Amino acid sequence: MLTETEQTVVLEKTRELCNAILAQPNMGAIRRNIDSFMADDKIRADYETLMEKGQALHEKQHRSLPLTGEEISDFEQHRDRVMSNPVARGFLDAQEALQEIQGTIQQHITKTLELGRMPTSDDFEHGCGHGSCGCKH
Repeated sequence: MLTETEQTVVLEKTRELCNAILAQPNMGAIRRNIDSFMADDKIRADYETLMEKGQALHEKQHRSLPLTGEEISDFEQHRDRVMSNPVARGFLDAQEALQEIQGTIQQHITKTLELGRMPTSDDFEHGCGHGSCGCKH
């Protein structure tokens, strides 16, 4: 367990990390893309409908039920419409960028805790073999 002093230092360094993230050159664009999407009720609703259709298809497949050509075509048309909207595309790109940042930070913290030292680039070279950690292996 961390002492109060240690907790204060960790919190201080965490805040420094947060400030460093916010200072990244692309963070302004990421925030604008998210804000534009959130302010556009129509595209947000269209995106939510797309997610619901995708979830319904996924659940149907999970239950081993056949998907009709009409269902698939409807989903693909809806997806193409959403993806062709620059506000939706910007939002999805922003989400991806934030997930990449979060994944990188999480990898470094996890590796530090595993190794008990600062990880080097060699510590990340071999990946996890599962593809879910964001290591691109």
